[in-house]
This record gives sequence, structure tokens and C-alpha cells, in this order.
Amino acid sequence: MGALLGLARGIDRVNSFIGRNVSWLILVAVLVSATNAVIRKAFNTSSNAWLELQWYLYGAAFLGAAAYTLLENEHIRIDIIYGIWGRRRQHWIDLIGHVFFLMPFVTLMIYFLYPWVMRSFASGEVSTNSGGLILWPAKLLLLIGFILLFLQGISEIIKKIAVMAGMIEDPSPFVSHHAAAAQEGEAMLRGTKGAQDDVAAREDHRK
Repeated sequence: MGALLGLARGIDRVNSFIGRNVSWLILVAVLVSATNAVIRKAFNTSSNAWLELQWYLYGAAFLGAAAYTLLENEHIRIDIIYGIWGRRRQHWIDLIGHVFFLMPFVTLMIYFLYPWVMRSFASGEVSTNSGGLILWPAKLLLLIGFILLFLQGISEIIKKIAVMAGMIEDPSPFVSHHAAAAQEGEAMLRGTKGAQDDVAAREDHRK
């Protein structure tokens, strides 16, 4: 199990690095969009390549961050029922979901995407839009995104089993929305009280 946990840590490091850095692509996409808008308004001209580049960048950011989002346990979930159960039952739900839903779906996507990407690459497929970009890099990004998600799914399964066996601490303890709101309120109260204490201390110092 130690070797498997080492593998999980390695996957986590890779997806953390990728997930934290692809966010910069959003900034690049915004700059491309702004530049394209300025050129279109100022010179009454535009290019489909610029528009498609924005889609490429947004797609790369979304797909590159999907595995990192799973790592951080930030994917949207409906926890109306999930939240009323104990943590051990929640672990079982997560494990079953990863093994029987996430992994088969991601595996199926990789199975169909690989030949689709290879055909696009071999043919040098280009956008049907006038002046558009080549398409295989966008399709490749889709394949890479699902491969990263597949690897992160393996990591999550390994960690979930290790947590349930008591080998490691829970890396993402569940906090319901109500509990999170209560914690946030308490933190705000502590911050307010701390600020008030600082003001009182400064007033005493002046006296």
C-alpha cells in the first residue's frame, strides 16, 4: 500500500502543478479577446483564428483544471442526503462513485478519443471556418484532460481506501454548506472582535 500511496502523491503533485498553472490561460484568453475586440472596432477587421484561439485557451484551462478540481474535492455535488450520513458512509459513497461511475466513464472517453485524435492529426484536420486553426491540438487537449482525470481518479481511490483503513488522515474532511457558513460566521466574528481589541489597545496607549 505504501507504493500505491507514493503513486497517489506523485499524481497529486503533477495535477496540482498543472491545475494551478493553467489558470493563467484565462488571463491570456481575456487578453486575446480584448485585443480582437479592439482590432475589430478600430480597423473593422477580424479573424476566425483569434476567435478559435479563445476557445482553445478556455478549453485548455477547463480541461487542465478538471483533475485538480477533483483533487481539491471542489466538483459540484448535491449533498442533501450525502451530508446527513456519517463520514465512513460518505467514504463508501465516494469510493463506489469513483470505481463504478467516474472510472468507467473516463476510460470510455479515452478509448473513443484516442483514435479520434489520431485521425485528426494524421489528416491535418483544419477548422471549416475561413482562416480557422488546425483542430487536432484542441482534440488532443480533450484527450489529455481525460487522461489526467483518469490518473486523479486512481489517486482518489487509493487515498479513499487508505483513509477507510486508517492508514492516512482524511485529506478532504466533509463540511456541509450549513457548517461552512457557520465557520465563516465565527471567523468573521473573531476578526471583528480582534479589530475592536486593536482599536481599544491603541486608545489605551494614547491615554
